[in-house]
Amino acid sequence: MSQKRIILVSCGHFENEIISKVAELIHKEFNFPTFYKKCTLDLSSYYNPGRRQYDANLIIKAISENVPDGFIKTIGLMRVDLYIPILTYIFGQAFLNGNTAIASLYRLRNELYGLKPDSDLLFDRFSKVVLHELGHTFGLIHCMDPVCIMRSSTYVEDLDQKEAHFCRHCKKELIENTNATR
Repeated sequence: MSQKRIILVSCGHFENEIISKVAELIHKEFNFPTFYKKCTLDLSSYYNPGRRQYDANLIIKAISENVPDGFIKTIGLMRVDLYIPILTYIFGQAFLNGNTAIASLYRLRNELYGLKPDSDLLFDRFSKVVLHELGHTFGLIHCMDPVCIMRSSTYVEDLDQKEAHFCRHCKKELIENTNATR
């Protein structure tokens, strides 16, 4: 049986350092080798001019239809403003127990809120969104622990209050779910 792997798909320009750090964090938390490739999707076809945002439902579906063989999970990394019809915006989305997730930097930038740019804080927030969404793909639901990565985040302040790892309960469930995947 071949080894299971996770792939990061960059849909937009991401510095190699960011990709490497995200891949390292994913490997540390999920214990699966993590690889990277550039996105081949034209995101402009998922743009909704009325909302001036990108339809996350359509993007995640398109990415899920193009998962390379040998990868158990795929996460699309974006720099665009995402929405789903029932919410004004989202940071990311995943198929619960599925193979695909997406995460966007767009709403995580301090500049959007009238604050000075902070690349370290941006990376911290982005990492949390990526881990959270991948957690959903491994069957984890929202957690009530205030610092768990699986707690729901509606605002960037929610992300800032969480830690970049799973609480004891979610980690236990994650280990059970990932062992079932192996």
